[in-house]
Amino acid sequence: MYAVIRSGGKQHRVVKGEHLRVEKLDGAVGSSIELSDVLLVAGEGDPKIGQPRVDGATVTATIVAQERAKKIRVFKRQKRLGFHKTIGHRQYFTELEITGIQG
Repeated sequence: MYAVIRSGGKQHRVVKGEHLRVEKLDGAVGSSIELSDVLLVAGEGDPKIGQPRVDGATVTATIVAQERAKKIRVFKRQKRLGFHKTIGHRQYFTELEITGIQG
């Protein structure tokens, strides 16, 4: 059985036992969360397709880690002026382990 969920403006296909990185979610490491924004549930029989969500479907997950991604560097420059600067950015993310799909 698998499901398609929406988290952080992105859609993810998930199955039970899978590890998944999503945009930062509130919660402590080791706590369980319930994702109710389920767009599709399939695997046994006909798939249930939501418009936009599947009613009563939830995906439960455990928070494995709250971390930051690798640093990206952004270089700005203006021609003929000698102006340049480098800035960096590290995005926060949450790593989840999918523990169950109901729906």
